[in-house]
Amino acid sequence: MELKTENFYRIVAPRPTVLISTTDGVNSNAAPFSFVMPVSVKPALIAFSCGHGKDTLANIRKTKEFVVNVPSSEILDAVWVCSKKFPNDVNEIIKSGLTERKSKKIKPPSIDECIAWFECKLEFEKDMGDHVLIVGEVLNVEVIDEISKDEGFDVLERVLMHLTGRDFTVSGKILNPKIE
Repeated sequence: MELKTENFYRIVAPRPTVLISTTDGVNSNAAPFSFVMPVSVKPALIAFSCGHGKDTLANIRKTKEFVVNVPSSEILDAVWVCSKKFPNDVNEIIKSGLTERKSKKIKPPSIDECIAWFECKLEFEKDMGDHVLIVGEVLNVEVIDEISKDEGFDVLERVLMHLTGRDFTVSGKILNPKIE
């Protein structure tokens, strides 16, 4: 079966869903993204792609800072509210029933109900067709104690994964290759 090329990303699923929180200096903003990935360990860099004309992009261009908040499946409804288009002066964090918390190294707030937070400084952006690739240097990382486990992290049943549209999943099954 052949697919339209613009639907290729649906095969690269599920993808972790994050909430990117930003500020314009007055109002806070939060929006979900699933086009996200680590880019480098040293330096610590993370990337996501954002559609043109989004408040998230405008705020990052203005302040050069953002937080990658990792939500769990428990707050899926609030994540969905954050995906809606609101006027610039509406705080999606509060509108969704979530709670702002002060970040440690940057001005944009983190989202208290999430399970991990990466405070980032804009490294660079690059126009990539219908999206803009945003790469940020991770300045501070925090996770909730419940997922920290012997130098590793128990995230399989916690991290919200996006399939397509309104479909999300969490996974509890680990698969390993049989080849050594």
